Amino acid sequence: MKAKQLIIIIIIMAITGSCRREIRPSYPKAVRETIVDNYFGTEVTDPYRWLENDTSAATADWVEAENRITNDYLSQISFRNRMKQRLTELLDYERIGIPVKKKGKYYFSKNDGLQNQNVLYVKETLDGEARIILDPNTLSDDGTVALTGISISGDGKHLAYTISRSGSDWTEIFVIDLSTGEHTGDHIRWAKFSGASWHGSGFYYSAYAQPDEGKEFSNLNENHRIYYHKLGEEQSKDAVAYQNPDEPKRFYHAGTDSDERLLFIHESGDGSGNNLFIKDLTKPNSPVKALTADMEKTYSPVGLLGDKLYILTNYNAPKYRLMTADLTEPELSNWQELVPEAESVLSDAAIIGGKLILTYEQDAASHAYVYTTGGQLLHEITLPAPGSVGFSGEKDDPETFYVFTSYTYPPTIFKYDLDANLSTPYLIPKVKFNPEEYTTQQIFCRSKDGTAIPIFLTHKKNIKRDGNNPTLLYGYGGFNISLTPGFSAARLALLEQGVIYAVANLRGGGEYGEQWHLAGTKMNKRNVFDDFIAAAEHLISENYTKPEKLAINGGSNGGLLVGATVNLRPDLFRVAVPQVGVMDMLRYHLFTIGWNWASDYGRSDDNEEMFRCLYSYSPLHNIRNDGTQYPAILITTADHDDRVVPAHSFKYAATLQAADTGNEPKLIRIETSAGHGAGKPVSKQIEETADIYSFILHNLK
Repeated sequence: MKAKQLIIIIIIMAITGSCRREIRPSYPKAVRETIVDNYFGTEVTDPYRWLENDTSAATADWVEAENRITNDYLSQISFRNRMKQRLTELLDYERIGIPVKKKGKYYFSKNDGLQNQNVLYVKETLDGEARIILDPNTLSDDGTVALTGISISGDGKHLAYTISRSGSDWTEIFVIDLSTGEHTGDHIRWAKFSGASWHGSGFYYSAYAQPDEGKEFSNLNENHRIYYHKLGEEQSKDAVAYQNPDEPKRFYHAGTDSDERLLFIHESGDGSGNNLFIKDLTKPNSPVKALTADMEKTYSPVGLLGDKLYILTNYNAPKYRLMTADLTEPELSNWQELVPEAESVLSDAAIIGGKLILTYEQDAASHAYVYTTGGQLLHEITLPAPGSVGFSGEKDDPETFYVFTSYTYPPTIFKYDLDANLSTPYLIPKVKFNPEEYTTQQIFCRSKDGTAIPIFLTHKKNIKRDGNNPTLLYGYGGFNISLTPGFSAARLALLEQGVIYAVANLRGGGEYGEQWHLAGTKMNKRNVFDDFIAAAEHLISENYTKPEKLAINGGSNGGLLVGATVNLRPDLFRVAVPQVGVMDMLRYHLFTIGWNWASDYGRSDDNEEMFRCLYSYSPLHNIRNDGTQYPAILITTADHDDRVVPAHSFKYAATLQAADTGNEPKLIRIETSAGHGAGKPVSKQIEETADIYSFILHNLK
């Protein structure tokens, strides 16, 4: 072949991309141990179990080697730094949280743009000057201490706030004297899944015993207790307000009503719902009364008016309804229906300004209505577009606010007049983008069994449906959680590059009520993967994209979704990014709060049928090793993730790298001083998102 011809062929191949072949990275050598478990007569090997020890020197060495290889790969992507720069520009805008009114003052969070953590402010009036109460950015040098919640005492004199360190679920509670702005010295440690619920001169909280040193982020959490802390006393003196030693693996959460008349105790963690208990705080030594006894249904107190308790529940109503209980006979058998179940899911309820505000989900988008406290519909609140809404307000205060957001609509705060049914914009964020350039539409596809699955598509206007659009498909599908529309400034970095962002509302979520949720749990879990695959196939068949241009992403239960789907259909995707995923379905229940997920997953030790179901789709155990070409995969996790422990991702990555799945990269990105995701500093968010987006775009060419 002549040199000129060879040069022409090389140029053509470079233009078409046909000459691009990934060189298989040289992955760290992970030692394989001979560990075999027997499940109902089936032997299952677990050669990388040593990676479950997150504090060992061997694991630390492996993590360091993996991060070095991943960083080397990412550093060679030519536009990685430009992506980071663009994300920094997009996130550099003022973000203000919805105001919470207490004793005539307005409390809210604000971020000037690139602050690692939101700052807590207060205003005496809506038009007044904002004053800083707490700046979490001063609590650590690297921004890894996050403010996770606040609670203001009934008399408005004290503020209790909760923090998380390095993204852990462990919570610490502190108290500020609002008259002086000084800390009181009160400090609670080893709280978890807890806020501070005020009663008198103290508050209720939930905590565990101090864990063994070195096992804070991996050991099983048991014996959750509710304590009462009196201001000025040491935590060691806090009295146990409620415990249930017969159920060591259940959660117990305390709450009080706005008048501090009742203590609500929520019992959860065993089943897909909760039980509800109450205690009369106006009577000394009053007993704790059980209102329900069914862990499969959800019972959420909305508020108290006189002796009437309002409760949002899916008891005998898969799409939820509003009921009332009289405090003289508060047991479930005596409850009365106030607002019956409707076609759409009743997702939230609040008592504000002497009226009820009910929020429904219709095809995964919010609709809000105002009712009388007697259950009569007054009017619908007109929202700007299909999206998501949340309300803030006191039961006796006619002033209320709501925040509205959608995929191309930044979170905007409206002041709402309940009587006039009038919404007035209060705070509109100034994001550096033109929403008129983008559009969101909702389409439906048919899953394997014919079920209609909604998909939200967001993209530039006037795209060509020629199959060549780079597309990112996102999903979750679990734990009764609905994926409703929401804005992400960072996501604009993909949209402006011509990427279609697709969100599939899969079974297992809460978009269509309890039956939709249960259709994606336990023995029905395969439906979730079928739904996701159907969404991908629909995007391809309708010429939005093609496998070479399709990436998938999900976190936590969504990481499981991505891992399982890749094993089932590696041919359908070019890129996969499972984040903080549940990858070992046989042992997930042995770590921290993993046992709590059994209501959705079932457990490998339940029975042989359940074991075989889990074993059939567990991402770790179904990685092909026969030369099947897998997509490029970037796994993400964090060293302080004590919800889905990093061992899931560690073992999955080691197994994937050892298997024969082609030359496309199989990398893991392990963040330090970070957890499952909540409270992550803005700087770390930018770095992680830049790496993920760069990896996706690079491998989609």
